[in-house]
Amino acid sequence: MSLWDWTLAAYGRPGVPEACLELQDRFGRNTSFLLWAAWAGGRGRAPDGAGLAEAAATARAWEAEVLGPLREVRRRLKPARPPVGDTAREGLREDVKAAELRAERVLMETLEALTPAAGAGDAAEALNRAAEAWGGPPCAAELAALAARIG
Repeated sequence: MSLWDWTLAAYGRPGVPEACLELQDRFGRNTSFLLWAAWAGGRGRAPDGAGLAEAAATARAWEAEVLGPLREVRRRLKPARPPVGDTAREGLREDVKAAELRAERVLMETLEALTPAAGAGDAAEALNRAAEAWGGPPCAAELAALAARIG
């Protein structure tokens, strides 16, 4: 199963969207990067330190240049902002949301291409190693909750 198809299935599980948003908004993690690590680890293809560093750098650059700005525009379009009518604003917001989703897919396809043919570990271990490679505040409990939800 491709990373994208796996992600769509995982994201449909109870609690996964909320866990991902908490890791993104509260801890500054890139959820596409984390989900990629869990997917790879669950297949025995978790990358080593150099592979994680390369993937993290790729995700950081895409986050800074594409995903972050799209997310910001989408969020800014959420509240009513006169003088643009709600219908027009919501239509534009949906267009931006679709572009943001496409940008996440492009990142995941790029990360999937960086996945080693063989590696080690499981999804939970891979999530922890990816979070460590990303940096930022500790979030072990939140990562464990995500790992439990995605199976």
